[in-house]
Amino acid sequence: MAQIEKVLYTGKTHTTGGRDGASRSSDGNLEIKLSSPGTSGAGTNPEQLFAAGWSACFIGAMGLAARKMKVAIPADVAVDAEVDLVNTDGAYFLQARLNVNLPGLEREVARELAEAAHQTCPYSKATRGNIDVVITIV
Repeated sequence: MAQIEKVLYTGKTHTTGGRDGASRSSDGNLEIKLSSPGTSGAGTNPEQLFAAGWSACFIGAMGLAARKMKVAIPADVAVDAEVDLVNTDGAYFLQARLNVNLPGLEREVARELAEAAHQTCPYSKATRGNIDVVITIV
């Protein structure tokens, strides 16, 4: 494991009730109800939260890559993240698709930015080798 030089931020949450409970952050900026995927519950689910966090982080990583490549990233950049909860032979796991939209950029430049982001984004690093991930330029 790499030696940590500096912790930049620690997100802290308190969750009760599991998938059908609630979660709130220590700073009070996040307070959500949770519900299981596919139910009529009034809350979101962990897969949606993971998809939102990953796509936001991925856009930030593309911004860093764009600066290094001396490319202007479009203001309307978007990532549609899809995170599947899958069950095979009684075992649960995740798989994901990141659909990257970089309007106005040449397809090859967009692909290079997405590949660079996938190498540096902390969410991508955390999932590498653990779940199947497909990145598509749309």
